[in-house]
Amino acid sequence: MVIGDGSWDDDWDPAAFRSALDATLATFLDGQAALLAPLGPDADRLLAEARTAVAGGKKFRAAFCHWGFRAVQPVLNGADEAALLRACGSLELLHASALAHDDLMDASDTRRGRPATHRALEAEHRDAGWRGDPEQYGAAGAILLGDLLQAWADELLRRCGFGWERVGPALEVFDLCRTEVIAGQFLDVSVQARAHADVDLAMTVLRYKSAKYSIERPLHVGAALAGASPEVIEALTRFGLPLGEAFQLRDDLLGVYGDPATTGKPAGDDLVEGKRTVLVALALETAPADAAALLDRSLGTSLDAGEVDRLREVITASGAHDRVEMMISDLADVAVTALDRADLDPQATDVLRGLAAAVTQRTV
Repeated sequence: MVIGDGSWDDDWDPAAFRSALDATLATFLDGQAALLAPLGPDADRLLAEARTAVAGGKKFRAAFCHWGFRAVQPVLNGADEAALLRACGSLELLHASALAHDDLMDASDTRRGRPATHRALEAEHRDAGWRGDPEQYGAAGAILLGDLLQAWADELLRRCGFGWERVGPALEVFDLCRTEVIAGQFLDVSVQARAHADVDLAMTVLRYKSAKYSIERPLHVGAALAGASPEVIEALTRFGLPLGEAFQLRDDLLGVYGDPATTGKPAGDDLVEGKRTVLVALALETAPADAAALLDRSLGTSLDAGEVDRLREVITASGAHDRVEMMISDLADVAVTALDRADLDPQATDVLRGLAAAVTQRTV
């Protein structure tokens, strides 16, 4: 199924948007650096990790926030545009916070082809020959960086430049978003600890850990800043929630089948980390007993390239890969159909349709 041709709207330049957003985040972090300067070089190390954490990426959450706003208020003046960029930046700070914590909890070594925060700080400790445990130092630094980024996310949204009559409703959505993603993350950790999740439970983890905070809530934050009615918020949910689920299902496929040169993560990373995703749950349900047992006992263990290939074969032969691809297609269909029925601004509808294609057809 093709849900967009990738051209989007002639007035929407995703690269220019990301560049403007990067500049906005850099300015904000420069301000934080000035506040933290009295702490000396240790604060510099923390800020360096913060800058790394927000660098790169597709900035999808910011884009959905932007077009959630534009769906309600199509025309922006200069002041509103700057304020909206800061609000969009708050979602990228929240995302960076979640990644710093997620990488630590998953014991991931890399993020976007670079050392994960806890690994980078661990290496600094070891190279400097400091006392204590380098791993503990790295873990402490990653926790504190994630906490700091989350605090800054709240600050950037509160002080984005819109009046309180707009910021207040957006913060209510933001509060809900943070509650959902943190609780969803704990559910994910608990599912891995129990080493069992059926498809329904795996979908619940997917929905609360990722789908809502990746697309639905960013749309809501932007729309709330623009003064959206409850009816518009509900229309955006009908589009954003199934699209967020499709987005994370694509991520689950990339976590098993993705090219490390493109994803910046090791081959089969989700298998090594023991992720009980929808993909894995489907494979465990449908694979022959001996193949399912192999997959089940291999999850969360150190795997070489040959073992990863063997588990991929099990998942593919079970039909789980094809079923997840079909789920992505069906969910994207539902989302775009809801979007077309929502009677939103035509330009916003066109760009959101293009974003739907981008998040479901991506390779990274």
